[in-house]
Amino acid sequence: MSDGGPEESGGAVGLPSRRRRPTPMSQWDPAARVSYWAFHANRRPAYMRFAYLQLGSDAAAEEAVDAAFDSIMGEWLRMLHMDRLDAYAWTVLKQCIVGRQHLLNPWRRRPEPMDISAFEAALKEAHADQYEVLTDTIRFYSAVSRLAERQRDAVLLRYGLRISPGEAASVMGVDEATVRSYLGQAHRRLARLLDTSADPAGRPDGADSAESAGS
Repeated sequence: MSDGGPEESGGAVGLPSRRRRPTPMSQWDPAARVSYWAFHANRRPAYMRFAYLQLGSDAAAEEAVDAAFDSIMGEWLRMLHMDRLDAYAWTVLKQCIVGRQHLLNPWRRRPEPMDISAFEAALKEAHADQYEVLTDTIRFYSAVSRLAERQRDAVLLRYGLRISPGEAASVMGVDEATVRSYLGQAHRRLARLLDTSADPAGRPDGADSAESAGS
């Protein structure tokens, strides 16, 4: 895309632009510097924990998150004019995690979570009477890998990081209703893949209340 397109207007969420040299932070105005470091302090803990769940080591998580913030810093002045700054930053983080996963295992076609405890918690809470399905680890890993990316993200944030749907929505740059929808979709998808019953009454936090109301 050429400069001045949708990404430059701040309305789109995509990859960092590589066509223009970023302005060094030393040339930023004080307000921009303060806003960047405030964002960094606010988001880094959650980013680190999420990256660890995906990568399985502190070192790999730190490398991915550092790379993400390097990219975010380079784009920060442009990001300040975006409608969905958090969503853009989340996209950058995910790309850096995928890049680190590829370096760790270049033969793996699709990234999978390194820690299944978040998904165990989600499925246990949604289907307490079906928890025995988790004894089949290989089958469960296969089911988790088939979740849509945003569904996996929402479950990891909600149950792996143990943050509220509202906090997960803030990190992902979407609204809370969207996160709750992702959670409901993930619960039902796992239930179907594991041949369990998807009972709406068992869904945590009313995760799929919006869809149930519209059906």
